[in-house]
Order: sequence, then structure tokens, then C-alpha cells
Amino acid sequence: MKLRLQNLQRVYKQIIMSFIDLFMILFSLYFAFILRLGEPFPVEYLLPSWWVFVLTPIIMILLFIRFGMYRSVLQYIGIKVIYTTFNATTISCLIIGFFMMFFRESNMPRSVLPIFWFIINFTAISSRFVFKGFLYSWESFENLRKNTIIYGAGDAGVQLEESLRKSDSFHPIAFIDDDKNKQGTILNYLEVFPVNQIDSLIKNKDAKVLLFAVPSASDIQRADILKRLTKFPIEVKLLPSINNIVNGNLLIDNIKHVDVSDILGRKPVIPKKDLLEKNISRKNILITGAGGSIGSELARQIFKLNPNKLILLDNSEFNLYNIHLELSSKANDIQIIPSLCTTTNYYQLKQIINSNNIHTIYHAAAYKHVPMVEMNVVSGTHNNVIGTYNIARICDELKVENMVLVSTDKAVRPTNVMGASKRLSELILQAYSERSKCCFSMVRFGNVLESAGSVVPLFRKQIKSGGPVTVTHRNITRYFMSIPEAVELVLQSGSMAKGGEVFVLDMGEPIKIIDLAYKMIHLSGLTPIDNENPDGDIRIEFSGLRPGEKLYEELLIGTEVTQSEHPRIMQAKENKISFDTILSCVNAIKKARETQDEKVVKELLLKHIDGFTTELG
Repeated sequence: MKLRLQNLQRVYKQIIMSFIDLFMILFSLYFAFILRLGEPFPVEYLLPSWWVFVLTPIIMILLFIRFGMYRSVLQYIGIKVIYTTFNATTISCLIIGFFMMFFRESNMPRSVLPIFWFIINFTAISSRFVFKGFLYSWESFENLRKNTIIYGAGDAGVQLEESLRKSDSFHPIAFIDDDKNKQGTILNYLEVFPVNQIDSLIKNKDAKVLLFAVPSASDIQRADILKRLTKFPIEVKLLPSINNIVNGNLLIDNIKHVDVSDILGRKPVIPKKDLLEKNISRKNILITGAGGSIGSELARQIFKLNPNKLILLDNSEFNLYNIHLELSSKANDIQIIPSLCTTTNYYQLKQIINSNNIHTIYHAAAYKHVPMVEMNVVSGTHNNVIGTYNIARICDELKVENMVLVSTDKAVRPTNVMGASKRLSELILQAYSERSKCCFSMVRFGNVLESAGSVVPLFRKQIKSGGPVTVTHRNITRYFMSIPEAVELVLQSGSMAKGGEVFVLDMGEPIKIIDLAYKMIHLSGLTPIDNENPDGDIRIEFSGLRPGEKLYEELLIGTEVTQSEHPRIMQAKENKISFDTILSCVNAIKKARETQDEKVVKELLLKHIDGFTTELG
């Protein structure tokens, strides 16, 4: 029955509530007469006062409607219903009192009205909360409010606590602060604890959420504090801007979940505006793979740099539709053209570049998923190598000003076909740079957070489904960078190129994937199952290195590296191969694709890619 009532359309719930109010009004009037006269059936007073039993429900129900009491969602009614009910009942009683005086009513005792006022307020308010408690049990309502610790006992923390008291999602139970002068004090009835007592708060007070309320902290300070918090099994969230709290605009959606990028701790470097704009502003730009994670962020950032025309090229209709819709919906005079095309189609590609008079190309299209390319050697190599060759050839033929290849750290001494194909793509651009007027360059970097096929969204999905979280090896490490930072550096790298450079991005320190798994589990408010905690929530399983996967990645093939004018961008000097060798490789890969000869492709990569090791199969 409860479920059927919950699922009723809102209009039916409103009708039911109005009938309950009607009953409560009549009952309260009758009970007021009983209390006043001391008789269970005071017929001699009730019959002459029949008009009160007709007029009062009409006036009161109309006022309830006018004050919006039937528009309130029952599941979320709160303190405001008391104020609204008081207003409606008080006005109703004043109107009835006016009629009594106007018509000189003498049969009804005057004191019935104030008694009725007290009774109807109690019954109207309590009936709503009882009905709410029946449909949405108090236990489940309380369970919605997670016990919450607030990190930061300053003004922002106090204002946040006051806002959360009205929330249906968070129940503040304590403050945490590093300031010893504040520890042990009481703020808004909540005690301020030191950070080292988070564990006891989690155990003793069943704390589920920690809200970080230190908006004045710098990015580095915030990252340091959040790193400390990741060792605790508690869901960590970030405070919205202090202005939202002051203005009373705090919404649950405004409170941001702490993600891996928040704990990387990389000190931001202000981009050089002249480098960002040099190859883009008022020019015609083409992005290949524009619907992918890197390509779409390239499109967003380039869009803001005021190009004349932006060509979005991708072979995925869905991805291309999404990024085109996103950018075209923004008011701007930039011409945005979606091109459904694969980079292996030389003739269509040339027609697009020629007809749009392209000045700069950012080549982000590639098959990047290591195991997938390892299982599809011919297709993966053909897509990555021939796609790059086609663009380089067209850039040379049409005298395009700049081409930037988005490469990968897996191209350095590769142990997989994907990395080897990307290194051969680099070699193609290096060979063309020796003979072309086009300025070719390539930018090499490691993993980016949230990219397609990245470990971060995989871990998040596994944690959400209850585990297990799969890590390939206990000692495996990877470099990580946020997508916006990587793209920002790619744009600046291309502007510094003179021709043939391999730019390498400073990725910071490598991160152990097992540590990343632990941090993500803790940030979700869960605990990993291990020897120290066999009763945890999420199991971590080691699946073994996948075909072609390294324990660690490198960014440099040789030792010759120079610092560029940007502190996060280095320039590597590496061996090249002749243009004739490149042509023979391209022809061999095209021929191998026709016969689907995987062995020929692997032998070719083994011969020409320094450090490449693989099984011929």
C-alpha cells in the first residue's frame, strides 16, 4: 500500500491531503466545542453553529491552496510548513471571528476559536509529518543524511555547517582543523577535532563524508591536505565558492566530489598567451580525432583562442556530433565544420584541407588502447602510421603552415605495437621536416586522466559496481596529467617548433597504480580488502601484465634533451631515418593490410623502431 501511494501522481496526493485537512478541520472544531463546554455531545451549541462547520473548511482549504501548502513536495517538507500553517489558520480564525461579530452570533462561545486555533495547528502540521513518515519512513529519511565532518573551522566552515543543517543529504557532526588554538573548542554546538582523530570519528560517530571547507587554500596546499585525507576510508567532497554560501545558493550539486586530479599536487604554470595564439588566432585549424578525449579538449581550447575556422574531423559519427553540438551552441562567429572522415582516406582528407585553406593541423586521431592494438596489429598499425603519413604528405603538397602530432610516452623503446606505430609516426614527420616547407613537430606525453581507456574511469566503474578493482601488477607505475593541462602544453609546444622537433612534456613523478587504486577507494568512502582489513568493502585483484604492457613508461629515447622557453616543455634530439625508408615502410604496411599479414608488420617495426621488442607470433 505504501509503495502504491508513493507512486501516485502528485495531483492525487494533493487531493488525498486536502480530504485529510477537511477531516482535521471538522474534527478540530468539534473537539474545541467539547473542550470548551466539557460535554461529549453539546448538541444545543452545535446545531445553531452549523454555519461555522461549513464556512471554516471552505475558508481554510482555500487559504491552504493560496499559501501553496499543496504544492510542497511531501517527501521534502520541513520547518516552512509550520510557518505557512500558522499564517493560514490565523487568517481563517480572524475571518470567522469577523463573521461572528458582524452577525452578532451568540450561540457559539467566543473562546472556541482560540482553542480551535491551537488544535488545528497541531493536527494540520502533525498530519503532514505523519503522512511523510508513513510514505517515506523516518528511518530511510535519516539514512539519507550522511554523518558529515567539516574540514576547516573558519568562517567558511561555520557558514557551510549552518547551510547543511537545512540539507536533506548531509548531517554535520564535527569540525576538523589543523589550528591547535581551535581544537577542543565548540562551534555551533559542534566540537573541533585535530586531523588525527578522523579515524575515531569514522568509527565512533559513523562519519561517511568529509567536506573540505578551506577555500583560501592554494592549489598546492589543498592537494597536500587532500593527500593526507586519502588514507582515511571516507568520501571527501569540496566546498563550492564562498560566495555561493554567503548568498544562500548552496546546492547539493554545487558540492564537488574530490577526484584524482585534485590530489596530483602539480603546481600550475600560467600559459604563455603569445604561444597559445601564435598558430591559431584568426587562422583555419583542423583537428583530427576531434571527438576523442584529447581531440575534444583541443577543440574547446582552440575555440577560445579565436580561430577563423575550425574543422572537426573524426570517423566516429557519435563523438563528432557531440563535440560539434557543444561548440556550435556557444554564441560565436567562428565557423565550425564537422567532417566525418578517416585519416586513412587520402583523397577525402586532401579535399577537406584544400577547400578549407587549413593553416594548422593538430593530429590526435589514433588507436591508442594497447591491448586492443596488440590484438589487431595490422588495423592498428595501418590506422596510426598511414593516417599520419597521409596528413604529412598533404601538408607538404598543399604547403600547410604547421602540423603537430599528438604522440605518447609508449613510443619510447616500445614493448607493444601501439607504441611502435606511434614512434614510426614520429619518424614520418621527422623525415618530412627535412624536405618540406611545412613546420612539423610532435608532442610526447604520458597518460591523461579521464581519457578513453584510462585506468581512472575503469577504477571508478569497478568501485561503483562493488569491485573487484583490477591492477595488472603490484609495482606498475604510470605518469599522469590532466587533459586540459596536456592540451594547453601541446598548443604551446607547436608554437615553439622550427621543424622536426620532438617535444616532451614534464609529467612530474610517476604514480604507482596500486596507490592510485587505494586512494580512489578511500575517496569513495570505502575500504580496500587486504591482510590488515579482511572485512573491507572493495577487493583489489592483480591480473598480470597485459600483452605489450610495461611496468613503467619512459619519455626519452636518448639522453640529449634541452629545456625550451616553457618550464614544462623539453625538446629531445633523437635519431631519424631517411625519407626513402619511410616510403618503403608505408608501402609495406599498405600491402600487408591487403593480405592481413601481421608478421610482415611486426618485422618492419622491429627493424626500424629502436628498442622495440615483441613476439612475432
